[in-house]
Amino acid sequence: MTDHQTYLGSCHCGRVKFELQATVAYAMECNCSLCRRKGALWHGASDKTLRIVSGEQDLTLYQFGTLTAKHYSCRHCGISPFTRPRLDPARWAVNLRCIDALDLSSLEIRKFDGVNWEEAAKAIYAKPK
Repeated sequence: MTDHQTYLGSCHCGRVKFELQATVAYAMECNCSLCRRKGALWHGASDKTLRIVSGEQDLTLYQFGTLTAKHYSCRHCGISPFTRPRLDPARWAVNLRCIDALDLSSLEIRKFDGVNWEEAAKAIYAKPK
């Protein structure tokens, strides 16, 4: 039913490259202290839809708070292309700002209140699927 597109992305220096198979119609904007400072716009992905093409060895891991989320950045340029989010650590959240040829102005931006994470997570899980 949906037509997935292949998006190519990378960190700033190009050592970390990835492919995302997705239909990107919206982005999540989290206001937690880390995401706000990164300026990240997130889109969910699975192990099947996100493929690290090169540079996996150039990624560094950062964790804080509950140590549930795994935030990955390029150890050379510092850009954060993706994370294993606290909301669902078995999935990926891809930073859409790292994807080439994606018109971010065309996307619906959905807010996630990461400052009040527990309440925001409950609201998402309470919504019917």
